[in-house]
Amino acid sequence: MKAMIDFDAAPIFGVPLADGTGVHEGMLIEGPQGWGEFSPPPGCDDGEASRWLTAAVEGGTVGWPDPRRGRIPIAVTVGAVDPGSARRTVDGSGCRTADVTVATTPGELTDDAERVAAVRAALGPSGRIRLSANGSWNVEDAVRAIAVLAEAAGDVEFVARPCRGTTELAAVRSRVDVPIAAEASCAEAVDVVILRSGPLGGVRRALRVAERLDLPCVVASSGETSIGLAAGLALAGALPELPYDCALGTVSLLGGDLVVPGRSLRPVDGHLPVAPTPAAPAAELLQRFAVTDADHVERWRRRLRSARAIST
Repeated sequence: MKAMIDFDAAPIFGVPLADGTGVHEGMLIEGPQGWGEFSPPPGCDDGEASRWLTAAVEGGTVGWPDPRRGRIPIAVTVGAVDPGSARRTVDGSGCRTADVTVATTPGELTDDAERVAAVRAALGPSGRIRLSANGSWNVEDAVRAIAVLAEAAGDVEFVARPCRGTTELAAVRSRVDVPIAAEASCAEAVDVVILRSGPLGGVRRALRVAERLDLPCVVASSGETSIGLAAGLALAGALPELPYDCALGTVSLLGGDLVVPGRSLRPVDGHLPVAPTPAAPAAELLQRFAVTDADHVERWRRRLRSARAIST
C-alpha cells in the first residue's frame, strides 16, 4: 500500500504555537484512503521517526480498527498560564477533567499551586485534575512539589512524567501517594501508561502495547494538528477500556489548524468524535502554513527518506 503514496509530494507545514513560543512542524502523507501526519519531534532518531511514519500512513492505507465507542471524553489542557486564564480555559471547555501543565519554570512552585487551585475552583469538587510535568523535576523536587500541588488541588488523578528516567520515576512513586504516569518504556515504574499513536507506530501497535501491559492506560496527543490527532481518537475509540479522559484536546495550543474550522478537533461538551479517517487539509491553510525555506524543506525530505528506509 505504501507504493501507492507519493511521498515526494508530501506538503511540509509549520503551525505556530498559540503562546508564541515555537512552531509545530511536520509533513502530511496522503494515502489512498485519506491523510496522516508525520511530525516526529526534533532530536528523535531515525528509529522513532520510522514509527511516526508507520502511524502516519496507517489510517490512509490499511485503515484503523473498528471503534468500540463513538465519542471520547476529553481532558482540557491548561498551559503554564496565570490563574485567571487557567480558570477561563476550564470554564469554556465543557470538560470534567483538566490536564494542568506544571514545572515549566524552576523554582516557581507557588505559581503552579495557584494555577492548580484556580482549576479546582473552576471544576468544582467533582472534577478531576492531573498534572503534566514533562520530566522537569529531579526526585526530591518532584516529591516536594507533588505534596504542595496535591494540597492545592484537593485531589490529583495522576502526575504525568514527574521525572525522566525509570529509576527516578520509581523513586518518586515509592514516596508519594499520587499515581504516577509515563510512557510504556517506563511501565515497570508507573501506575498509568501514556499511549501516543505517533511514537508507538500507530493505532494497532499502540493497542498491542496496551494489551501486553497489565496497567490502565490514558491516550494523549503529541501536539499534532487535527489530522494527526484523529489517530489518537481512533486509538481511544478502539481500546477495550477507557478509564481516563483522554489528553487529546490540544488543538487549542496551536495558533491554527490544517482543516476547515468545522472539522477542527476542538472538544464540544467535553467530548470529541471518533471518525473513520481524518478530515482532508484545506488548500488555503496548507498554503498559509507552508514551510518554504529551501534548506528547511530539504531537511524534512531527508528525514522522511531516512524514516522510509527503516520502515520499508
